[in-house]
Amino acid sequence: VQLQASGGGLVQAGDSLRLSCAASGRTSSTYVMGWFRQAPGKEREFVAAINWSGSSTRYADSVKGRFTISRDRAKNTVYLQMNSLEPEDTAVYYCAADTRSSSRFVVPRTGPLEYNYWGQGTLVTVSS
Repeated sequence: VQLQASGGGLVQAGDSLRLSCAASGRTSSTYVMGWFRQAPGKEREFVAAINWSGSSTRYADSVKGRFTISRDRAKNTVYLQMNSLEPEDTAVYYCAADTRSSSRFVVPRTGPLEYNYWGQGTLVTVSS
């Protein structure tokens, strides 16, 4: 599985941005797709995830109510709609895939070690 993230950029606080992650290869096994982020000097942290069927999503507390994850299976693409962006959201955002869960209805997990494929990252900078 190959993952290509895009959509990052420089925005002002309060603005919105939509990230995309296009998957290729054995996309039928991408049981869970997730977004993580890493700010300078900090560890990579979970942001949001969605299972293959779209029946289950999870969000970090820090983004609940502001970010929405969705996936278009026909396009093999996962989106992260980010609204009301804050300077604290500044980070490199990575998409990731879990191909080992073996269920399309599994509740997404939040630990980075649960994901075995990663994209290259896209930078989001939010100015105050």
